[in-house]
Amino acid sequence: MKIALLGAGRMGSAMAERLLDQGHSLTIWNRTPGKTQKLLDRGAHWADTPAQAVADCEAVLSVLTDANAIEQTYSGASGVLSTDIKGKLFIDMSTVRPVTQRDLSVKLKQAEAHFVECPVGGTVGPARDGKLLGLAGGTEEDFARAKPLLEQLCRRVEHVGAIGAGASMKLAINLPLLVYWQALGEALALAAPAGLSPEKVMDILSDTSGAPAILKMRTPAIVSALHGEDLGPAHFNIDSIRKDLRTMVEEASALGYSLPTAQSALTAFDQASSAGLGHSDGTQLGAWWIKHAKH
Repeated sequence: MKIALLGAGRMGSAMAERLLDQGHSLTIWNRTPGKTQKLLDRGAHWADTPAQAVADCEAVLSVLTDANAIEQTYSGASGVLSTDIKGKLFIDMSTVRPVTQRDLSVKLKQAEAHFVECPVGGTVGPARDGKLLGLAGGTEEDFARAKPLLEQLCRRVEHVGAIGAGASMKLAINLPLLVYWQALGEALALAAPAGLSPEKVMDILSDTSGAPAILKMRTPAIVSALHGEDLGPAHFNIDSIRKDLRTMVEEASALGYSLPTAQSALTAFDQASSAGLGHSDGTQLGAWWIKHAKH
């Protein structure tokens, strides 16, 4: 299939690798061209603008940072909507508020294109391996058209409702996980007086009913962080976590709810980012917290 990918950040690039592995013809546009060289070396094609990227394709995936990036990519100069997209299938996989997806849906419908939102659960490793959790919103017809492609990227794809439902579910599934990284830092602070090694502390913590599945997978990285070792490229960095937490708080406010736990966690992540950890993996928060957050 001829596919266009708009946005080749960490997640977009990992998805692109998966699509190339599946034998698709891939055209890429990204705001920062230099980040795509590895994909171009693998046979992907480069497009200078979003409009150029979607011109000769059957399906379009977009994985963009936020609502502003979506607006610029689709509605900006030389954006997607500046060219004829009638009949094309668009799948947006960005983590944004439901209203952003609904607004985009209206614009694409007016252009006679088909649209499914499908934000995903998972980081770069699952994205490369086709093991993401897809949360799709859209009509039954459009979802049926998108499903075969989404199944190549995801271990599980759920059609959760109309446009906007996928975004709502993505924010919901991310909230407990993101808050957990801060809770873990606080737990490590309480465990510090015991004088145990990081390996022993994490072994005990990961063998409890309160440990999420991600803790077992990321324990080696957390132990390395506690030893002060370099973790290499981030899977999901602290600034990205902050962006998602802010999005959750904004969406809850629009619905008339408050999210005190998420807001408190966001404050802690803001402190870590201000200290220079913005591009570091979220698993480093615990190590930073026990060293620097004493009052």
